[in-house]
Order: sequence, then C-alpha cells, then structure tokens
Amino acid sequence: MGAAGNSIQVLGKVGQVLDQLVDEPEMTAAQLAEVLQEPRSSVHRLLNNLEQLGFVEPGRVRGSYRLGLRLFQLGNVVASRFDVRHMAMPWMERIHAVTGETVFLCVRRGRDAVCIERIDGRRVQSLALRIGSALPLHAGAAPRVLLAYAPPATWDQYLAEAPLERFTDATPVTAEQLRPLLEQVRASGVAVSNEDVTPGIAALGVPVFDHRSEVVASISISGLVAGILGSDADKLRDMLVEAGHEVSRQLGHARDLQSTAKE
Repeated sequence: MGAAGNSIQVLGKVGQVLDQLVDEPEMTAAQLAEVLQEPRSSVHRLLNNLEQLGFVEPGRVRGSYRLGLRLFQLGNVVASRFDVRHMAMPWMERIHAVTGETVFLCVRRGRDAVCIERIDGRRVQSLALRIGSALPLHAGAAPRVLLAYAPPATWDQYLAEAPLERFTDATPVTAEQLRPLLEQVRASGVAVSNEDVTPGIAALGVPVFDHRSEVVASISISGLVAGILGSDADKLRDMLVEAGHEVSRQLGHARDLQSTAKE
C-alpha cells in the first residue's frame, strides 16, 4: 500500500474515533480500542495526535476523551448555512425587540449545551453563556430542554457518569432534584430556570425539533427574575413556544410542540 493508501487508512481511523465520540460523548482509549478492534497503543497514539490538534480533549472522567472545541470552531465555517441558526434568528430578534431581554440559541455537545447564537439584553447581559461557550445540561433553561428531550436512558447515563456541578444553591445536582424538572419540561414543553445558574437571573427555554421529531436546539430568554417569572411570564412563554413551533415547522417538524412534549 502506497503513501496515499496509508493516509486514507489513517483518516478512516480518525473518522471512526470521532464518530464514536459523537455516539458516546466520553470514552477511554481502551474502550475505543475495543469498539474499533484496534491495538490500544495505536488508538492512544491517535488520540494524542488529535488532542494536539484540538479535535479531542480530556473528558470529565480521568483517562477519557471527548470531542474538542476545534471541531466547533471549524463548524462555524458551516454555521452561516446552519439551518437552525438561520431559521431561528428572525424569531430571536422578534422576541428581543418585544422584551429587551437576552435570547439564546443552544445545541447539545455531549454533556453540555453550546451557545451558537445570542442577542444581548438591553438591561441585563448574562455572562454565563457567550457564543461558543457551554453549560452542563442540568443547569439553566436552554440546557435542560436539550436533556429533557433526550431518551430516558440518557438521563440515567448523565446522572451516573460524574457529579453534577453546582452553580448556586438552586442548581439541581441530584437525581431527586433533576428528574422532576426534566419530566416537567416534557409535560409542559417549557423549561424554567430560577437562579440555578446565576443569582438573580431566571430563564425560560423551549425545544426545536427537526423532521425526525428529534430535538436539535433550544431557544431561551434570560433576564432578572422579576422580568422573566413575573407578571409577563405567560406572555414570554407564549412567544417562546410560538418561536419553537415555527422554527421546528420550517425544519420539517409537522406536529405541534405540545403533542411532542407529551410523547
């Protein structure tokens, strides 16, 4: 086999490793070697090279790896053609124009929710979730939406893999605290965050579904507790649900968000 053939073979192994880390957000070299049926030393060497390039990074569990931020940076090149972002922006701008609050668009990456778009609030600008930054799936409205609509087995895995990070006294960090919140999201179609990421800050979030009825993003609004959960809370919920519904419809989702939430 010539040099070109060897290069293609190596690229194929890189693709297999990255594909596995999409399916299983964190894996050790030994786990990858077993799944790929490759020598552990070869997989470990490949992971070291990928880490140097930023394509993988150390996971939360010692000795594990997950996809690196370099992939997100490369993805920004494609982001201008990213349907969810393109379709969500007019609705995010509409919500911002009416409320003046911060509006977010997030997608899931492993155990985290990554912000891929935001419009800053006119009165309060959240520091917790900048474009390209992430929050764990249990904390905040937009992240919890993404976890709530994942398969129930994902909830078990998420809770079992590592201790949940506490941001404030209100952060749900146990199964007894988190599960009822996830069930409530699926029942109502709306996630509520009340000072569980930042003291004094609340948020509401809704899911965005694609043509396969799978959640692909979440839209949320964030601001002072009184502004988000006060007298205008119902109006904000209605605006978010309408935005989630319309963006989902444009992505080919034919069913109402409420019916999907009850599945």
